[in-house]
Amino acid sequence: MEKIILITGGGRGIGAACAIEAAQRRYRVCISYRSDDAAAAGVVDAITTGGGAAFAIKADVADEAQVEAMFRAIDGRYGRLDALVNNAGVLSQQMRVDQMDAARIQRIMATNIVGSMLCAREAVRRMSTRHGGAGGGIVNVSSRAGVLGAAGEYVDYAASKAAMDALTIGLSKEVALEGIRVNGVRPGLIHTDMHASGGEPGRVARLAASVPMGRGGQPAEVAQAVLWLLSEAASYTTGSFIDVSGGR
Repeated sequence: MEKIILITGGGRGIGAACAIEAAQRRYRVCISYRSDDAAAAGVVDAITTGGGAAFAIKADVADEAQVEAMFRAIDGRYGRLDALVNNAGVLSQQMRVDQMDAARIQRIMATNIVGSMLCAREAVRRMSTRHGGAGGGIVNVSSRAGVLGAAGEYVDYAASKAAMDALTIGLSKEVALEGIRVNGVRPGLIHTDMHASGGEPGRVARLAASVPMGRGGQPAEVAQAVLWLLSEAASYTTGSFIDVSGGR
C-alpha cells in the first residue's frame, strides 16, 4: 500500500525537492504552501506527469484553524497519514538583534516553531497507536543556524530552529512507544530562494569558502536525508539529526 506524506512548505526549495523524492519512492504526496499558487501547481504537475499522485493545499501553518483544516482535507482524501515533513519556514531581512522589533520575531516564531508544533500535534493524533493509528514518521527540517547562531544576520531564525531541535528530541521520546519516529535534518548553506527573502540572493556563493567541502548544497541532497529518515532503513533511529551542511 502506498504511504501518505504531508510536506509543509512544499512549493519550493527543500520542500519541493522532498516532494519529488517522496513521489519517486511511491508516496502519495500532499504539499502545503502559503502564497505561491504557481510554484505549488508546478510541483504537483511534475509529480503527476511522472506518474505519481500529489495535491496541494493552501494553508498558513502559523494559523491553527488553517492547520486543522489542512489535516481534515487529508483525512477526507486518504483517510490516514504516514509521514510528516515539517519544512515550512520563513526568515526576514538580515539584521542584528538590537535592530529587531517584536512583530518580526513573532512572525518568525509563529511559522517556524508554532506552526511546526501544530502540524506535529495533528500528525501524532492520526499516526500514534495511542490514538488508533498505525504509526509513522516525522522529520523536522531544522538548520545548522540553530547550532551556529547566525550572528549579525538571523539570530531570530536560528533561535526558532534551535527550538525545533528541542521539539524533535522531546517529541521523539513522547511517542517512541506509539509507533512514531521523530528525527531532524539540519541543512547548511543550500541553494534556495530563501536567501533572497533575507536580502542577499548570493549569500551561498559569498559563504561557500567557509564550507569545508567548498560549495553550497542542493535541495535534492537534503531531500535524500529526509526520505532516508522516513524509510525502513532508519527503523531504529529516532530523536536524531543529520547535518547536511558540507561540514560547516
